[in-house]
Amino acid sequence: MSVTLQNIIAAINAKANIDNASGVIDNVSIDSRSQQNNNKTLFFALVGPNHDAHIYIEDLISKGVKNFVVTDISEILNDKANFFVVDNTLTALQDFAAYYRNLFHFPVIGITGSNGKTIIKEWLNFLLGPDFNIIRSPKSYNSQVGVPLSVIAINENHNLGIFEAGISTSGEMIHLQKIIRPTIGILTNIGTAHDEGFSDISHKIKEKLKLFSGVSVLILNKNKTVEAFIKPEIKTFTWSTNDRTADVFFQKHTFEDYSVLNIIWKNQSFQIRIPFTDEASAENSMHCILTMLYMEYSLETIEHRVSQLFPVEMRLKVKTGINNCTLIDDSYSSDFQSLKIALDFLENQKQHKKRTLILSDIFQSGLSNDELYARVSHLIISHKISRVICIGEVITQFKNKFLNPISFTSTDDFITAFESLEFVNETVLIKGSRQFEFEKIVSLLEEKTHETVLEINLNAISHNLNYFKSKLNPKTKLMVMVKAFGYGSGSYEIAKLLAHHKIDYLGVAFADEGIELRKAGIELPVMVLNPEMTSFPSIIQYHLEPEIYSLRGLKAFLKIANEKNLNQYPIHIKINTGMNRLGFDANMLPELIAVLKETKLVEIKSVLSHLAESDNQEDKAFTNKQISDFDSLSMMITSALNIKPIRHISNSSGISNFPHAQFDMVRLGIGLYGVSNDAEETKMLENVGTLKSVISQLRTIDSGETVGYNRRFQAKRTTKVATVPIGYADGISRLWGNSVGYVTINNQNAPIIGSICMDMLMVDVTGINCFEGNEVIIFGKDPSVTVIAEAINTIPYEILTSISSRVKRVFYRE
Repeated sequence: MSVTLQNIIAAINAKANIDNASGVIDNVSIDSRSQQNNNKTLFFALVGPNHDAHIYIEDLISKGVKNFVVTDISEILNDKANFFVVDNTLTALQDFAAYYRNLFHFPVIGITGSNGKTIIKEWLNFLLGPDFNIIRSPKSYNSQVGVPLSVIAINENHNLGIFEAGISTSGEMIHLQKIIRPTIGILTNIGTAHDEGFSDISHKIKEKLKLFSGVSVLILNKNKTVEAFIKPEIKTFTWSTNDRTADVFFQKHTFEDYSVLNIIWKNQSFQIRIPFTDEASAENSMHCILTMLYMEYSLETIEHRVSQLFPVEMRLKVKTGINNCTLIDDSYSSDFQSLKIALDFLENQKQHKKRTLILSDIFQSGLSNDELYARVSHLIISHKISRVICIGEVITQFKNKFLNPISFTSTDDFITAFESLEFVNETVLIKGSRQFEFEKIVSLLEEKTHETVLEINLNAISHNLNYFKSKLNPKTKLMVMVKAFGYGSGSYEIAKLLAHHKIDYLGVAFADEGIELRKAGIELPVMVLNPEMTSFPSIIQYHLEPEIYSLRGLKAFLKIANEKNLNQYPIHIKINTGMNRLGFDANMLPELIAVLKETKLVEIKSVLSHLAESDNQEDKAFTNKQISDFDSLSMMITSALNIKPIRHISNSSGISNFPHAQFDMVRLGIGLYGVSNDAEETKMLENVGTLKSVISQLRTIDSGETVGYNRRFQAKRTTKVATVPIGYADGISRLWGNSVGYVTINNQNAPIIGSICMDMLMVDVTGINCFEGNEVIIFGKDPSVTVIAEAINTIPYEILTSISSRVKRVFYRE
């Protein structure tokens, strides 16, 4: 994407406050957390019922974002970025997507209906992928926001689009049609989902058909009710299992683990085998087959490719569970029709006699609750379900209709009780609406088999802890930071080890991190360094100790402390000595002292500050001034209040480089994890984390052939290439790719070639004796996180904390 700011103004009909209309953007974002946000990003500040993205603009500007679509401009930000002012930012996003779609001229398949949209989209991508560069909706991006984001991802390399469109009420499809502008339409079916958004079935059909106003053909199951609303000028291509006047007629014959479709088309008869037995998969297959017939694929190609279709992730998926369980993951939706399909699928799973159904409230059924759950009860009884676990406020009211019911009002309640539920030797169907976040339940039940893992050496943690302890005076206390998921390593397991070593304090950034430690049984004192005022009640509830860095925060905490009748609750006072991030400035101290003198609600447990450049050994003047200022300012507080709190300012590098600044306590952070700015000190520390994966596939390419997206690597000789299942979604920076970085295989360096993908990277293993399944070291001793950080101009902290939570942590002792 490369669109000028001037074009944006016209596309979204905005009033612009910009410096240079000829500037360009190459990325669109609605997520303030996205790491792809940059100075060429166009950020749409969407406003919803529970959020307003305008509040993130100031932070995004500080991170380099320059272009914003907004409904109003804050006065303090008026001249700090380019602003496009519109009445409605969602409408503007849709208008921009429609403008962008009009820049491209290739076939586009548009899919709508009540069920099967995502499956058909993914299957068509598989079936047509060998012949086209396809752009398609990611996951189920079929909403008023998802569709424009999907379309905006088109680039000049694409020559076929496949987009799904979902609506819940009238007036929505007309917007999606302008954005998708399909040339080929597929109507999957008209079911009961979202019935409440339409006056009747006719209204629903007419709204969905608006997607196809400009198509050259509409593919659908022949249905007189639907066809009555299709405009005469729209050509249809129909299939049926009972109406021989359809363009394509088929019958399904089911075997143990597959079906055969007998198909008649243009007086030709042929068979296609599909690896499914359920009716829905057969119907979805027929939509795909008709699409390929319309696109003039040979019958041989259709038969071969369709026979290789597969279950689509995010829908029904069989997974290996804990304790010899089998999981059927349908945690994506919860409507009555899809429940029937899921239970039919469960019927084919014969591994275990015992069957458990985990089911959330069911929405969009079009039925009253009494009728709906009576039907659900009938389904459950007919499928011989052993026990039903109900989750949701509505379904729990009808639990007595089910056999052996267990009920929870929320997913969190289920998770709390998880250990007592005993999932052993059974098949578990997990069926929930998205808002219940049943993926959390799947995560608990799933046996972790991902071959990419971050191994944490607990012996190395102990070694590094003792190394820094050896630098401390005997009476100096020690706080260890376990924020940011233990710098990516896993906070709970490390906290348990630190408790064993009897450190004095744990430090976390936010209250949530401390709460998780408390829930896990950690009893050490925990200091929360960046508490939000809204978290103060939770901090008190879980016996955490907040850092107080402003008068506003202090007064807010005192108010809550008074309401709870607290006495001498421990808090920590932060002084700003030059970091200029958080903390009381020197001129604020008299007022701080005055407030503290008037209360007995809190106890000043410690006074602290933060060093800004303790790793700079060439110029120590600034740090020494910070230390001196901290000494005098902290003494001002302690003298005025006649107290003797713990004083602390040193971090990991401060422990080594400024030994005179130990005061009463030091805070050990990244040094615990084996990272230091001092090369000599690095030799004394042990590597803690090793990120490992495996070789998924090996291939040999000829000179001139390319690897990866945008063909960024071109072989200059015959090259042996290994694909490794880890990518930027796992936290590997794309800057480390394309011959900048390397991995280690069998103790040899293998350069990364081409762009790092979302879930994979490719390396040159020419000359390395290796095989598929061999271990790959992404980082550890070699390459170290320090080496990676230096190469891509960042810091080791970012490398460690970027490792995704989807990468399994494995803790071990040697």
